[in-house]
Amino acid sequence: MRVAVMGAGAVGCYYGGMLARDGNPVTLVGRPQHVEAVHRDGLYLDTQSFQAHVPMGANTEPVGVDGARLVLFCVKSTDTETAARQIAPYLGKDTILLSLQNGVDNAERLQAALQHEVIPAVVYVATEMAGPGHVKHHGRGDLVIGATASSDEVAALFKAAGVPITISDNVAGELWVKLVVNCAYNAISAISRLPYGTMVAGESVAAVMDDVVIECLAVAAAAGVRVPGDVRASVPNIARAMPAQYSSTAQDLMRGKPTEIDHLNGYIVRKGESLGIATPVNRVLHSLVKLLESKAPS
Repeated sequence: MRVAVMGAGAVGCYYGGMLARDGNPVTLVGRPQHVEAVHRDGLYLDTQSFQAHVPMGANTEPVGVDGARLVLFCVKSTDTETAARQIAPYLGKDTILLSLQNGVDNAERLQAALQHEVIPAVVYVATEMAGPGHVKHHGRGDLVIGATASSDEVAALFKAAGVPITISDNVAGELWVKLVVNCAYNAISAISRLPYGTMVAGESVAAVMDDVVIECLAVAAAAGVRVPGDVRASVPNIARAMPAQYSSTAQDLMRGKPTEIDHLNGYIVRKGESLGIATPVNRVLHSLVKLLESKAPS
């Protein structure tokens, strides 16, 4: 299947690289320095189980999605509508879009902007760009996707490439599970500039994270979302599974880039306000990250 990755950062490059390694023609749409490295050497996939240079296409312009049957949509949540407009002229009538983004409303926003089939996906992978054209994989790599007409086809593609994937009939609830995890970890990792394992050992940090989770679940319940599993019990497991991982919000701040905090803790604050649910801990974390975001990196 011909695949394009719109917004080829760490997540998009990891999954695009896995699909390309399985023989699918993949084109990455990303930043010039990254594109140049991929043209020269291929994408270097540095995973926990193998290291390989994977040849694939790369383009700095949205035209790179032209002809793709599947588009992995991986831009920051803040750029969803802008990127949708950029790729719209190059989408075929049967193009499938898979939203591999943080937050709970990106697939809905993308669908509204493009009037194309959009499959929401929950991403569980610890990965980072270690340099131009170099993806460093720290752990996991599984996906949960929504049930649509094309989900079986997409799931088969990823399974063949060695990516664990599940189709869920409650993907909204699964997206909220990931949102709750991100709200618990991302801001604190960013504020402290610490990886998860070190971060959670800090004084009262575990209690603060639990307060965040309680607020998020109260908002979800008020919104009528069925959040599966025992999220309060499972959140601490993330630090044990990925102790060396810095949150994406921390990585953005350390590189002087805008974060997605408005679509994480900030989303909980706004949703809570609209539903009459108090979210003071999420509000504090959101405010502190916004303050740091306005400063130049040290």
